[in-house]
Amino acid sequence: MLKESNAAPGKINLRRPDVMEAVSAQVLSHYRSEIVESIRANGGVLSADGLTVKLAKEFGFCYGVERAIDLAYAARKYFSDVAPHTPIYLLGEIIHNPEVNDQIRNMGIKIISPKPTDDEVALLQSGDVVIIPAFGTEVSTRKKLEAKGCMLVDTTCGDVMSVWKRVRQYSKEHVTSIIHGKAKHEETKATTSQARAYGSGHYLVVYNLAETDYVCNYIMQGGDKHEFLKKFDGAFSAGFDPDLHLQAVGVANQTTMLRGETEEVQRRFRAVMEKKYGADNIGSHFRFFDTICGATQDRQDALEKMLLEPPNLLIVVGGYNSSNTSHLAEMGEAKLPTYFIKNSTKMESDKLIHHYNQHLKQEVETRDWLPSGSITVGITAGASCPNNLIEDTIRRLFELRGISVTELLKK
Repeated sequence: MLKESNAAPGKINLRRPDVMEAVSAQVLSHYRSEIVESIRANGGVLSADGLTVKLAKEFGFCYGVERAIDLAYAARKYFSDVAPHTPIYLLGEIIHNPEVNDQIRNMGIKIISPKPTDDEVALLQSGDVVIIPAFGTEVSTRKKLEAKGCMLVDTTCGDVMSVWKRVRQYSKEHVTSIIHGKAKHEETKATTSQARAYGSGHYLVVYNLAETDYVCNYIMQGGDKHEFLKKFDGAFSAGFDPDLHLQAVGVANQTTMLRGETEEVQRRFRAVMEKKYGADNIGSHFRFFDTICGATQDRQDALEKMLLEPPNLLIVVGGYNSSNTSHLAEMGEAKLPTYFIKNSTKMESDKLIHHYNQHLKQEVETRDWLPSGSITVGITAGASCPNNLIEDTIRRLFELRGISVTELLKK
């Protein structure tokens, strides 16, 4: 939905049938895969000459991602028709997938920082269009853009906004938000800014269970405040004091984290608050609301089911900075050889694959990765990965065995 500034009279409906019809055709041409749809219709399995490719039941684009892309394309279409010289900007990335962001850039949409500097904002003009990505943006950034008179195309995912609502409620109740997430992720930055929307709220970001235990131990026993603040540098609100602001906490999360881990974060905070203040007083010291994205959970559940009868190896397709995709790779790595690739070109041959190592935070090479003989390869993809990239992956796997998928599906 396009939100108008005072300088932009009238309403602009990006969901007009004529706009969306043209946009839908364009989006399908860029990202759809008839081959993936055909394999899905056949139970998600394709086999030939000893190679079986098995797709997870749920993978790829979710509704929130589709909506964000549709709105970005609709903005380009609308302004190309009615005001072709209107600049259109995007805050950072529309989603965490390099191919999709390249398509957006190729449409003439200019990329600026997720949190524009004052110099970047100074270059914007009243009436310029700025697209807010699916992760949302910080409160301060939105206010700057509105004050400038920019027209905002807000593609923020509804699940993310549900988290914001909860965090704002915590703030009103003087409850510190404990955010299970990655402090530097755009979504988490946007969410933590909501805790400060009223000026008095506080937040602390915990990334994993080890950090959770550290905080819980501090709540129960106290500790070195300087050490605490140093450990969580960049992950707490201005003025945060662990001795004061951990007496009442509410847990929320970055929507793309592992559900089981978020639930464990919640359980450990609840347990320490009960231990310190008593079960009868838990309502005054602890809040929790399930804010895991449904699509994220569906993809995790589908992969978990696939891993009950594990294939020989797993390929996870998606952007290396995609949180939900990285968690799928983590799940795979715990059970079987797993290769996290951003596209099919990373499978150089059956002897060499380039894939992302999350621990080293860089691409690495693995040799002799694709065994000969009869094997099953599982494939899944994050919520920001389009089907055309999954098709490319399937095609490449069969090519490495000298098989044409197109010819195979004709049989």
